[in-house]
This record gives sequence, structure tokens and C-alpha cells, in this order.
Amino acid sequence: MLLCLTAVCLFCSAILAVTYAVTLDPIAEASQAKTNASIARVLPAFSGNPELLSVKVGDVEYPYYKTESGVAVLSTVNGFGGPLSLMVGITGETPEVFNTVVLSHSETPGLGAKCVSEDFSAQFKGWNPEQKKLQVSKDGGDVDAITASTITSRAYTLAIANAVEAYKAIAGTNEEGGQDNE
Repeated sequence: MLLCLTAVCLFCSAILAVTYAVTLDPIAEASQAKTNASIARVLPAFSGNPELLSVKVGDVEYPYYKTESGVAVLSTVNGFGGPLSLMVGITGETPEVFNTVVLSHSETPGLGAKCVSEDFSAQFKGWNPEQKKLQVSKDGGDVDAITASTITSRAYTLAIANAVEAYKAIAGTNEEGGQDNE
């Protein structure tokens, strides 16, 4: 019985190892394609492969992709249902949000999950945080919140504000002749 159980365990382990080895590259390629598609959605057209770097603002490390047309910053905050991860495309000397895309969320279906809709995210296209206040209108800002989802709207707005601060840190590092943090 012990030999039979050992043989079955070894056989199953071998099958898992082969499956892992066979699917490792396709999974990595699919992940990279998803990342490239997200970058293409949040930044103007660019050529070449975006370079993955990171910058530290306060105690938080922000990964970002740098292209000739702008920077795509990854920003994660806590929403109502858990982590809300955005990719925020920022361009120009004065930071302007080109576009945003939700990478992942755990918000309530039918309420906070509306943060992925074009109706909500469209208001951030071309957003200049120096001209408009990046807070929901309920808090005195210029962002129209999702109905019945103020916490999610605040989280989304905070993620964009954090990305803008990261962009300022990136631009400050580059202007002073320093290097981006890797």
C-alpha cells in the first residue's frame, strides 16, 4: 500500500511539474500582453517596449512604465471591498491625466464595480490636477462620484492623486539629473 501511494504521488507530481513547465511561457506572454494593452489604453501612441521602473514617494513604492509619450503609473489603494488597482497614464510637464484603467478590484457588483465603466472613468481624461480639485464633489472637489459608491469613488480618486504625486517625483528625479529608482 505504501509503494502504491508513493507511486501515485510521484506520478501526480510529475504531471504537475510538466504542466507548470509547459504553461509558464504562455502565461508570462499573456500577462505581458495584458500589461501592454493597458499601457496602450492609458497613454498616447508610442513605439518600442515600455520600460518598467519604480519610484518611492513617502513609504510607498510605485511601479511605472516609461515611454516617449508619457508615464503609466500603477497605483493601488483600499476601496470599499478591498484593493483597487489602477494604471494611470500621465503626460506633459504639468501633470495631465491622459486616461485611467482599472486593473483589478473587489468592489460590490452593480455599485462600486461601476468604477470600470467608461461613464465614470471618462471624467478623468485630460484631467489637470492644477486646474481641478482631485476629490469627489461631496468633499469639495470636482469629481462626480458613482451613485451610492462614494467610498469607491474616493478610492479611485485617491489612486489617481497618488499616481500624480509619483509622476511629480519621477519628473523631479529626471530634472535634477538623477536616475529613476529601479
